Amino acid sequence: MGLVTQIVMFVIIISVLVILHELGHFLPAKYFKTKVEKFYLFFDVKFSLFKKKIGETEYGIGWLPLGGYVKIAGMIDESMDREQLAKDPEPWEFRSKPAWQRLIIMLGGVTVNFLLAWAIYSMLLYRHGDTYIPADNLKYGILVDSVGQQLGLQTGDKILAVDGKKSRKFDKARLDILLGDEVTVERDGREITIPISDEGKATLFATQGINFMIYRQKAVIKEVRENSVADEAGIQAGDQITRVNGQAIEFWNDFTRVVQASPGKELRISVLRDGRTEELRLTVPSEGLIGVAVDIDDLSVTDEFGFFEAIPAGFTKSIQVLTDQIKQFKVIFNSKTGAYKQVKGPIGIVEMMPESWNWTFFWNFMAMFSVWLAFLNILPIPALDGGHVMFLLYEMVSGRKPSEKVLEIGQIIGFVILVGLMVLIFGNDIWNIIKRFL
Repeated sequence: MGLVTQIVMFVIIISVLVILHELGHFLPAKYFKTKVEKFYLFFDVKFSLFKKKIGETEYGIGWLPLGGYVKIAGMIDESMDREQLAKDPEPWEFRSKPAWQRLIIMLGGVTVNFLLAWAIYSMLLYRHGDTYIPADNLKYGILVDSVGQQLGLQTGDKILAVDGKKSRKFDKARLDILLGDEVTVERDGREITIPISDEGKATLFATQGINFMIYRQKAVIKEVRENSVADEAGIQAGDQITRVNGQAIEFWNDFTRVVQASPGKELRISVLRDGRTEELRLTVPSEGLIGVAVDIDDLSVTDEFGFFEAIPAGFTKSIQVLTDQIKQFKVIFNSKTGAYKQVKGPIGIVEMMPESWNWTFFWNFMAMFSVWLAFLNILPIPALDGGHVMFLLYEMVSGRKPSEKVLEIGQIIGFVILVGLMVLIFGNDIWNIIKRFL
């Protein structure tokens, strides 16, 4: 049922976002008395799964799940309806409307997408607050793996700022490092600024090193698995590891490193228990695991929001998500980082969905993806909303309307670009699946 849940969640999210986006075009078009010939969820290339005409508009569901569209009479779009455009303009056609009305119609979709994200983030902040780990709460600094080291970080560093901007949230600092150019840390009592190398980012993307940087913890046992090696040796929950084979141990990563490097070997472990030191012995199994879990420090805090406080906070969150997405483009288009190889299409996105239904994930993902759709659609590429907006702004500034031939050529170029991008994205999804079996 896991895959079914993932597919259903993805389809519902995409369907809601597409319908609301197209409604953003549909409603102002109808308000300005512009004829809307079709309103479709997904694309009906050659045939549709469902269609019904109500008034002057045909509503339907296509079979190709790559978005949706509204076909507005008298508008040069992907349908390339030259027959209609060859006739004299009718007062109910898009091309007959003033430029400012056409601009509102074209901006309607991205506006709805952004407003939806704003509303969802405001609702989530009001209901659940904002839970995060403050960056300055990490009294023992960070713990990095080999990928983090390649980025220039060291275990024990305290993150102060990324690209000169103070890091308030630990998780946000992780993302900022991924998208940034330099990070400022406190290391051995000194403040230093480290350039974030493209080579380090390339390794991070290639290995999908999600945990390249976590926070460091004391070596305090939270849980001992029953009948494990640790349980038989007498280790108890609450014990603090102080020494292993005479070597001083302060942090959890120091302890796990020794254990993982000692399969088949006997370890003398000193623990601090109720103010007393206990000496214990155990032999590490071949897999390098002894059956203990760390006592995770509860470093998180939650900012609570009243209803009216959540509204501006939701707006700020939406803008922050949009800003991060814009920064991602800089990383994606930098071939040295290899980030373009990790761009996901529908197949990859489905795999990101949880295997069991999760409403918090559902709403957070819908809000994030709604901002993403707004950003993509406003890009000045012909065939996207942003391309139409670009030509309309030219018309409003210059006072001259681009010829229909120019608009048609622009539409064709934009369509070719989009098809090419979709082929690359789908190909990347398929290749990532194939690689798992190689």
